[in-house]
Amino acid sequence: MRIMSLILLLLLIIPVYSQGNKNMDAIQKIISEIKQKYAPDKRTALFEINVASVKEDEVIINGETNLPDAKDVLIKELKKSGYKLTDNINVLPDQRFGKNKFGIIKVSVATLRTKPDDPAELATQALLGSRIILLKKISGWTLVQTPDKYIAWIEPDSYAKMDTDGINELTASKRIIITKEYSFCYSENNSTSNHVADLVAGDLLKELDRDNEWVKVEFPDKRTGFVPVGNCEVYSEWLKSRNPTSENILNIARKFLGVPYLWGGTSCKLMDCSGFTRTVFFLNGIYLPRDASQQVNVGIPIDIEKGYDNLKPGDLLFFGERATTQTKEAITHVGIYIGDGDFIHESGMVKINSFDKSKENFSEFRLNEFVAARRIITSIGQNGVELLSNTEY
Repeated sequence: MRIMSLILLLLLIIPVYSQGNKNMDAIQKIISEIKQKYAPDKRTALFEINVASVKEDEVIINGETNLPDAKDVLIKELKKSGYKLTDNINVLPDQRFGKNKFGIIKVSVATLRTKPDDPAELATQALLGSRIILLKKISGWTLVQTPDKYIAWIEPDSYAKMDTDGINELTASKRIIITKEYSFCYSENNSTSNHVADLVAGDLLKELDRDNEWVKVEFPDKRTGFVPVGNCEVYSEWLKSRNPTSENILNIARKFLGVPYLWGGTSCKLMDCSGFTRTVFFLNGIYLPRDASQQVNVGIPIDIEKGYDNLKPGDLLFFGERATTQTKEAITHVGIYIGDGDFIHESGMVKINSFDKSKENFSEFRLNEFVAARRIITSIGQNGVELLSNTEY
């Protein structure tokens, strides 16, 4: 009798369980489709939604996203499918930040990591004066989004909190940009005084005063100091003077010859391959995406089927694995074409190699992995190529 009762109970439970699984699969499919549409790249968009439980027609969904529009679409699609919803999705930035949901980098180069932990992989860097969006805090770390949309973790000591009014005031103020590869801010208007901070090209500071030799500046955390006039320019004037020709791009690129490689690096101190190309174009007034696999999607594609004959100086070169019938193209490296088969790139250090087998700097490895090229300087304002002046840097 007991066995028969158990069998009857199982016969009742199994259809319900099976239906619950079908509902779960259907909901997960909706979530996956919306994620693929709105957040295909986890480096630049957060859409981590999961189904907590499904009971008959009631669904409980948890998770977080920084894309409120994507969440709205998800809710509409689920309701359209007839589900009664309990919505536990947290939309970032976290409301606990209040008005201070922005940050301004206050050190020369801030490091951002893939996880909220010192030993975690370096994801990217952000320069002094650049704006970040604060998303949430965990264990003394803050998840932020950089001007190039990268999402990573940063220590709070690297930035100053700011509200919208503060951001607008800073943007409207007179600022300087460091143009020397390396510099210092001094406590007094002489180079024998104490250092307030080190500085690198691309750093932004608020200008308070100046004379013929020194600019008095203010950091985002209100520290003040003095920068040599010859190491900086007024940011607004510098922006107007940018002329991103192939010659100017290569002149900047050569300044970094010998700079060592660092995975995740995007500054003059240390850089990775895409950090190098991004920095070179940045200093020419062009804002490129962060990674090589993102940079390959901007600009105009160049036909390289017959080698490098169609390339022009200043073109971006991409290396990796070509697409096959079973696999997608994989971009793992990027450099800048110089001409005559030569290119400059960050590999161990910034150096010049060649596709030409007759030259001493020929790289067979790079020739075999050369898979794509893009022309950037003829696409400014289109094809994903933005002027720095049009971004929220």
